Amino acid sequence: MTPIDPVALAQALIRCPSVTPEDHGALDTLQNALAPLGFSFHRLRFEDAASAPVDNLYARIGTRAPHFCFAGHTDVVPVGERNSWRHDPFGAVIENGVLYGRGAADMKSAIGAFAAAASNYLSKHSPKGSISLLITGDEEGVGINGTPKMLGWLKQHGDVIDHCLVGEPTSAAEAGDVIKIGRRGSMNFVATVKGIGGHAAYPQLALNPIPIAAELIRRISGWKLDDGSEWFDASTLAFTMIDAGNRAVNVIPQQVRAGFNIRFNDRQTPDAMLRQIAQMAGEVKQTFGGEVAIEHSVSGVSFITEPGNFTGLLSKAVAGVNGAPPVFSTSGGTSDARFIKDHCPVAELGLPGATMHKLDESVAVEDITRLARIYESVLDLYFAAQ
Repeated sequence: MTPIDPVALAQALIRCPSVTPEDHGALDTLQNALAPLGFSFHRLRFEDAASAPVDNLYARIGTRAPHFCFAGHTDVVPVGERNSWRHDPFGAVIENGVLYGRGAADMKSAIGAFAAAASNYLSKHSPKGSISLLITGDEEGVGINGTPKMLGWLKQHGDVIDHCLVGEPTSAAEAGDVIKIGRRGSMNFVATVKGIGGHAAYPQLALNPIPIAAELIRRISGWKLDDGSEWFDASTLAFTMIDAGNRAVNVIPQQVRAGFNIRFNDRQTPDAMLRQIAQMAGEVKQTFGGEVAIEHSVSGVSFITEPGNFTGLLSKAVAGVNGAPPVFSTSGGTSDARFIKDHCPVAELGLPGATMHKLDESVAVEDITRLARIYESVLDLYFAAQ
C-alpha cells in the first residue's frame, strides 16, 4: 500500500475549485485517495427548498468502538480579485516551501493530513476500533445541508462517534501550537424601528425613526454582558449595519433597520439575551413612541470540552511532535464543532490560520507534514489506550 502524501493530496484538492456549495471533484479526489486503505464510503447529498444542494462524504474503516472521527470541509470561500493573487488560486503552486491556493490553510491541507495520518497508521496497525472522516461541502456556506444533516444520518443509522477532531486552522506560529477546546456562540439581530415618514421641512408632522433607533443603539451598545468566565473572554456585541433605505435628503424615512452580532460565552444563553434586548426595545418604544421589532437567529451556542483524558491525549500528541504542549483556546468564530459537540467530545486542531480567506492564502509545506505526524500520533495514542 503506497502511503498517502499529505502535500500532494492537498494540492489535488486545491485544484478542485470547490467554492461553496460547489464540489467540482474534491470529494471524488479524497475518496479515490482513501479507497486503497479499505474505507467504506457513503456519499450523502442533502437539499431543501431554502438552500442549495450539497454533496458530503462519510468514510469509515472498522465497525467496532471506540470510533475516532476526523471532521472537516472541502468547500472554500470565493477567491475575490483573482488577478490580484500571486499565483492561480486553484493552481496549488509550491514556491520556496510554501503551498499557495484557496483552501491551503482552510482546510484542504488538513484533510490531506487526515488521510496521510490514517494511511501511515493503518500500514502499521489494525485499530482496536474505527476511524472515520466526516467531510462536508457546506461549512463555508449556510451550514444547513452539511454537517448537521450528516450527523442526523449517522444517528439514524446507529453510527456513534466517540471522539472527534476537527481540522480547522487553529494554530498560530506552527501547526499544533493551539488547540480549540471550545467556541463562543454567535447570535445575530436586526432591530426595525418604524415611525411616520414625512417632509423634512415639517418634522412636527412626522415621527422620525432615526433618533429612536439611535437611542436604541446607544442603549444596546452600552450593555456590558459579562466579564468572561474560566475558559472564555468577555462576550462582545458589535453593530454591523444601519439602513434607512432613503437617499432623499428632504424626506424623513418611515423606518430604520440596524443589525448587530453578539459573540457570547458560557455565561450567556440566547433566551436570556433576547429578553434583555426586548426589555431595552420596550423601554425605548415607551419613551419615544413608534414601533420596535427585534428579529434574531442563532448560529451556534457556546460550548467547552473540559480538559481531561481526551484533551490530554491531544496535548501529548502535539508535544511528542513539536517538543512543547499546545495552548488551549476558545477564541475565534464558529465552526462545525458547534454541531458535533452535541454528539461527542470534540476539539479543533489544524494549521496556522493567518492567511485563511485572504488573497494568496498559503501554508508552509513543513506545517502540512508536521500536522500529519501529529494526527498519526493522535491515532497511536488513542487506540493504544484501548
